[in-house]
Amino acid sequence: LPKTNCRECGFVTCLAFAMQLVKRQALPEKCPYLSEQAKSALDAASRPPIKLVVIGEGEDKLEIGNETVMFRHEEKFHHPTGLGFIIEDGLSSEEILKTVNKINALSFERIGCLLRPNLIAIKQNGDASVFAAAVKLVKEHTNLGLVLISKDASAQRSALEIAACGKPLIYGLDKNNLEAFTKLAVEFKVPLVVSLQDLSELSAVAGKLISQGVEDLILDTGNKNIAEKIWDLTQIRRRGLYRSERSLGFPTIVTIEDSADRFDPILEAATYIAKYAGVVLIKANEPWQALSLLTLRQNIYTDPQRPLQVESKLYPIGNTSDKSPVLITTNFSLSYYTVLGEVEASKIPAYIMTIDTEGMSVLTAWAAEKFTPESISAAIDKYGLKEQVCHKQLVIPGYVAVMSGKLEDACGWQVAVGPKEASGIPSFLKNLQL
Repeated sequence: LPKTNCRECGFVTCLAFAMQLVKRQALPEKCPYLSEQAKSALDAASRPPIKLVVIGEGEDKLEIGNETVMFRHEEKFHHPTGLGFIIEDGLSSEEILKTVNKINALSFERIGCLLRPNLIAIKQNGDASVFAAAVKLVKEHTNLGLVLISKDASAQRSALEIAACGKPLIYGLDKNNLEAFTKLAVEFKVPLVVSLQDLSELSAVAGKLISQGVEDLILDTGNKNIAEKIWDLTQIRRRGLYRSERSLGFPTIVTIEDSADRFDPILEAATYIAKYAGVVLIKANEPWQALSLLTLRQNIYTDPQRPLQVESKLYPIGNTSDKSPVLITTNFSLSYYTVLGEVEASKIPAYIMTIDTEGMSVLTAWAAEKFTPESISAAIDKYGLKEQVCHKQLVIPGYVAVMSGKLEDACGWQVAVGPKEASGIPSFLKNLQL
């Protein structure tokens, strides 16, 4: 740094700016007096230990890497594993299109979040022209990122001439096509998978590719059993983070082999999602298979120190009136959306009032004294409940029935004890007398 303390970077001194650089909370570009050599050195030093790699373009692009810890209790994992489905190029055009549409339709809403797969992988089994035609067909019918799986450099070139604008991932590099694939990655500016079984050899080849101008790499250690694969994924992450091995400081990819058992590939994929895989490719694409993996991914990549929560307020569900019942719950997302689903299923318009419990569930919040008669009474006034309904009756969760008496004393409203489980809400509402 120039040591001028000019404050043009937004910090009082160059030392303060340097401290922010170390914490990765500032960029070297903020200093107008840095030489290009100094910027390059600082960029290299401040680069995250696991490089951020982008596959695809636009809203549906996939970002993986940029992770900083081994364990999510230290700091949340930032970029969720990319989930992709494999399509063979040997299928007919009708079958390919049907599969693409099926994958595009895999969209689920869970606790207020939209869950979707990220990638479609086209795998070459025929000649280069068949592969290119399959890539063209898939690209025309999806916005998801593409993975081009082929060891044939000429086939990859034909496919890239069609799809390079969408920044696909090219997958198929080995010892025999190293030079040709390197040229493709540099020419088309697309990410490249390096696939070698030995970690030392993988590190050496990755380092060579970096020196030749390949910026975005994804690492693969080939087909191994689950125990060996977990070992590889863990060691790559560990050596990238703790030893600062730049040649291993990249995301990883795993391809799940097809199986006659419908559950085995899902169990294997789930294992890799939980143990550091940056991308998981799988053939199984039934909705129940996708939902199970997407749900796991959502849970792994939430911040354990900040529970998922909704805004604390009064939510009208359906065509509510001043005679609609009022249900009380916490602002923990899972609690709210579970209650919401059952209220909607009952087809009875109702209000759901969420109490600010810092994202805790009902029993947890009650034990922590976050879900109390006083907090509920305060929420009634805060959200203007008296102006919304003409009755004075609240429904509280069955698990906190013990607070009903104190709540009536605190707010002056009649308290009805609802079911312990949300599944009992529809029948409860149908029999509720206001």
